[in-house]
Amino acid sequence: MSDEPKKGTSALAWLFVAAALAALYWAPLAKLGVDWWTDENYSHGLLIPFIIGVVLWANRRDLVSPQAVSRAYEKAGLGVVLAGILLFSLGVLGSELFTQRISFVIVAAGIVLYAGGSRLFRLAGIFFVLFTLAIPLPQILFNKIALPLQFTASKIAVWGIRLLDVPTVRKGNIIDILPAGATQTISLEVVEACSGIRSLMTLMAIALLLGFFTRSKEKLSEGVISGMTAPDLARTAVLMILSVPVAVATNAIRVSATGWLTYLYGIGASEGTVHEMSGFATYAGALLILLAVNIALQKAFFRRPHAE
Repeated sequence: MSDEPKKGTSALAWLFVAAALAALYWAPLAKLGVDWWTDENYSHGLLIPFIIGVVLWANRRDLVSPQAVSRAYEKAGLGVVLAGILLFSLGVLGSELFTQRISFVIVAAGIVLYAGGSRLFRLAGIFFVLFTLAIPLPQILFNKIALPLQFTASKIAVWGIRLLDVPTVRKGNIIDILPAGATQTISLEVVEACSGIRSLMTLMAIALLLGFFTRSKEKLSEGVISGMTAPDLARTAVLMILSVPVAVATNAIRVSATGWLTYLYGIGASEGTVHEMSGFATYAGALLILLAVNIALQKAFFRRPHAE
């Protein structure tokens, strides 16, 4: 069968598609907005639609420029859409919000593939990943990730506390500290928020955006929405992977500092304003580390060959 391109779909047809998509996904996406507002682990999701919207609007001329799409890509796009709708049906039957929300990403990707072919799909790919990073994981999967991170952060924190000559004992994710001059120990619990899981989701999204907005100059000259080269993609992937140890390490340092302050000043150092401020400092420190790592990766991936 011929793969010759066909004429674009009318605006009325796309309006119908948008209305159908909104009607189908209104409930899971509305609940997603509530989750972003109430769940601090995914509060960065509140910014995702605005980031996507601003970038797309700034480059709307490139996006709406006429591009021929072959029937092969149209068929592939329709297949992806059908797969997404099937996944949505399974999510509804199983009352699983995560599946329903992931199906929205798949259906949107299929529509983009149908409308713009491989070119538009490559350009918009980052936004699908970005949106996926803001979808709350199923609780069972979240716990499987958070618990090992809690233990890892606890081990690193105890090691840091002991470097400061603070007497401490670790029991799982509980750290017992004997404050200076006291006779009773204070127990510090490394909860999910202190394990790095909360900052991990945010840092991975930031790493993706860093890789996107700092891609090679050749691509930047083509517009903000332009696709990324293979080295850019590799660098961004490495940066996202490195955001995991950065999140764990910075939160472990936070726990170590909290333990040391608790040793010096008692339980008040692990509560209230001091504890909240340490959380902001942790985010800031992690962000600075990511920026430094990104600069180092840029030099490594785009190192110019020496002149002979």
